Amino acid sequence: MSVKIGEKAPNFGVSEWVQGAPTNFDQEKDHIVVLEVFQVNCPGCFMHAIPEAINIYNKYKDEGVRVLGLATAFEDFDKNTLENLKKLVETGEVIGETKDALSSYGQLKEGNKLSYKIPFPLGMDNLTKTSGEISQEKIMEFIYPQIPDFDSQPDEYKNQIIERVKSYMKSKEYSAETFEKFALQGTPSMIIVDRKGILRDVSFGQSGHAEAIIEKLLKED
Repeated sequence: MSVKIGEKAPNFGVSEWVQGAPTNFDQEKDHIVVLEVFQVNCPGCFMHAIPEAINIYNKYKDEGVRVLGLATAFEDFDKNTLENLKKLVETGEVIGETKDALSSYGQLKEGNKLSYKIPFPLGMDNLTKTSGEISQEKIMEFIYPQIPDFDSQPDEYKNQIIERVKSYMKSKEYSAETFEKFALQGTPSMIIVDRKGILRDVSFGQSGHAEAIIEKLLKED
């Protein structure tokens, strides 16, 4: 499914809510929704993106802005698990590369625990074990959002990309519904939906422009 900015946002996939009440885009009518998509094993998510989301939560929670967190997995499937997300919520403990990076910057409390609490609802993306069958259609669904002019590229280039995507898909143990539905490029990613349920922005990495978008959306009727 190809999701487009300016069109109605489909609901994100969630297998379980580990903190806060269950919700989704279609249940947040009259709210601006900021969905922070992260991986438990992702240092940049915990050093930059989640603190930014907490900041947005604290600044705009009384103005009709809902911040939600969704843990996903597109790699390191042994670490980016529901169990490790639950451990994070229950104890504040982080794992893997997140633990190593935050520890080296002196940003952890004793017991490999985060120095901050995540105040908003947290869920786990819907992960499905992938079958061996990789159709041409699946490959093209993956390529087009990233390379819109793919069809006009030289054949040699196209074949290289198709082979690369095929081997990437073979290496994936699971497919993550939200990650794929919104054609995310990695984590952290932020998805912003307006009060009418229209998708307004999807950004990857530390964009720093979320507040400007929220301010703009708050002024809209």
